[in-house]
Amino acid sequence: MTNAIECTGLGKDFKQLQRPPGLRGALLGLVSRKYKTIRALRNVNLTVRDGEFVGIIGPNGAGKSTLIKILTGILTPSTGNARVLNFVPYKDRQKFSQKMGVVFGQRTQLWWDLPVADSFDVLKAIYSIPDATYKRNLVRFSRILGINKYLNQPVRKLSLGERMRCDLAASLLHNPDIIFLDEPTIGLDVEAKYRMRAFLKEINTAGTTIILTTHDMGDIEELCPRLLIVDKGRMIYDGPTAAIRERIRERALVVDFAEPSPRRIALPAGAKLVSREGDRAVIRIDLKKASVSAITKHLLGRYKIDDIATEEPSIEELIRRIYREGV
Repeated sequence: MTNAIECTGLGKDFKQLQRPPGLRGALLGLVSRKYKTIRALRNVNLTVRDGEFVGIIGPNGAGKSTLIKILTGILTPSTGNARVLNFVPYKDRQKFSQKMGVVFGQRTQLWWDLPVADSFDVLKAIYSIPDATYKRNLVRFSRILGINKYLNQPVRKLSLGERMRCDLAASLLHNPDIIFLDEPTIGLDVEAKYRMRAFLKEINTAGTTIILTTHDMGDIEELCPRLLIVDKGRMIYDGPTAAIRERIRERALVVDFAEPSPRRIALPAGAKLVSREGDRAVIRIDLKKASVSAITKHLLGRYKIDDIATEEPSIEELIRRIYREGV
């Protein structure tokens, strides 16, 4: 198996104009300009194997979009090197574009006033897609994504979710070897999101390398065995998505007390009451100091309980903690 992406020492700086506000600032800017350097990406090293499905997450301004734009050839790095499918994307853009697909959540590659089918025909000509391949892909995408009913509608009349499905189909018409997706499930209802995820799994199983950036942790858990976390321009985590849970050694107990519920709940070391509403209490357990079984035994031995259940923190909560506390 070969590498689809190889990055070494990747960095990107932007210059931001600094001037006082108002008319005085505007006049001073005509005479003397001062710039501040914004370091959007810092020393990123990354290798992605052919056929991987990789998720990239990070807070706003972390550097995710900058990284994707370098990998797709839109931006040139300030330092370091990047190769994608053995191309330097920002130098070999024309040849590389024949092998790559991309969907940016808020930007469409479809023509606004044309019917979707006409946009597809234009893309067929741009990418020189053979008739048989084009027809086969169109039938397949229509079936899985449910876009057949939108093909004769102008793009401007589609909802965001409908357009996102059509944009995904458009990015795959030429059978790219790698596809970059930025928030592909934005604006989708539950059924459409299910269709989108099933479709992405299918094309990944067929061998397409997929790089996904999203704020939807459901997409990450459902689709991406490997996770990259970017914060302040740095790669702070690169590893299995499942391993994230092991980094936070904590569980919660949801306890429903029998009536009358106790006014005060005595807890041993390692357990903390985090919320209470009526007869229900949520107790957080630090697994470094106590076990779930020990706290459960403690509660059952002292109080009358109708129900007790263990909850793991959601991956969204785990990611928020990593942003706050680091890996």
